[in-house]
Amino acid sequence: MAVRDASEGLLSSVRRLRLLPVVLLLLGLLSIVDLGRRLATGELPVSTFATFLWDGVVFGMAVGLAGIGLAMTYSILQFANFAHGDYITAGAFTGWLAAFVVAGIGSFGLDALVLVSDTVPTGELGINVLATPVAILVGLVVASVTTAGLALALDRVVFRPMRGARGVALLIASVGVALALRHALIILFTGSTRSLTTDVPNQEVAVGQGGISIGAHEVTLVVIAALLMLGTHLLLRRTKLGTAMRAMADNRNLALVTGIPTEQVIRTTWLAGGALTGVAGFLIALEGGSMDPTFGWDLLLLVFSAVILGGIGSVYGAIVGGIVIGITSRLSQIWLPSELVLVGAFGVLVFMLLVRPQGLLGGVKTV
Repeated sequence: MAVRDASEGLLSSVRRLRLLPVVLLLLGLLSIVDLGRRLATGELPVSTFATFLWDGVVFGMAVGLAGIGLAMTYSILQFANFAHGDYITAGAFTGWLAAFVVAGIGSFGLDALVLVSDTVPTGELGINVLATPVAILVGLVVASVTTAGLALALDRVVFRPMRGARGVALLIASVGVALALRHALIILFTGSTRSLTTDVPNQEVAVGQGGISIGAHEVTLVVIAALLMLGTHLLLRRTKLGTAMRAMADNRNLALVTGIPTEQVIRTTWLAGGALTGVAGFLIALEGGSMDPTFGWDLLLLVFSAVILGGIGSVYGAIVGGIVIGITSRLSQIWLPSELVLVGAFGVLVFMLLVRPQGLLGGVKTV
């Protein structure tokens, strides 16, 4: 009797799980219908909808850019790198260290600038893309180079000796790396949140009866992210190294037999993925105007969600997944309180996992 009851309970749970995609789909369709009604009746101003949409694109491009490195790592090395969020943080801190030094040298103490200290008055430092473009450019380059070097160094010290281990062992090792990096950043820079930039005039763009405000830092993030995504596409599709990366992601054993230099491909994966991750961290902090040593870890769940939604291991999937997560989370503000905006994004993720587990653009690959 107990076994029969347990079996019936399990079957009932399975039936309910099968209904979940239908429920989520109906909720999505009802939301679209309600959105159209609100726009048509003027209950939701077009300018407000456009603002949510723009904010979603900005956020999605940031998450998508950060997800490229994670997708590359998974496709080539077959493990989920939980240290990826702290690579984002490391890139942000090293980049802003350089930006602070370039913008404030001669006016403030070098020790305070190097530590990105909150004792340096942000207003007097005056960093933004219009007033200090050189500092921003130097910060981007330093964030890219140092994070790429950090990713490669950690591979040589931690992950390379474990190359033959199973994914779980590598995953646990990456969690240890994440904790070590995070606490190292806290020790070096303290755990406080620091302000980074000064305000810049926003451009008002007319939409409907109102307008949306577009900031220079938002535009900078979107443009640079788009260019780097295009560069990644060209690397994968137009170079021999990119072809080797795709071949190794598709079938590593066959790549070894055909003479593809697998260690060179792995080095390139860490360097390219680390560089893009560092730039993403710097740009996210630029757009947000502040950072702390845990903000990359806080973003990690969203980055993983984007990669899974797009198709884990797919670079293009990470980009598409990031944009979908970003737009969905911001449009959710039409129906949900601001503190619950991620519910809509994770609802889309759950729906996709139930109806298409391999993601929007397919499974493990670098395309």
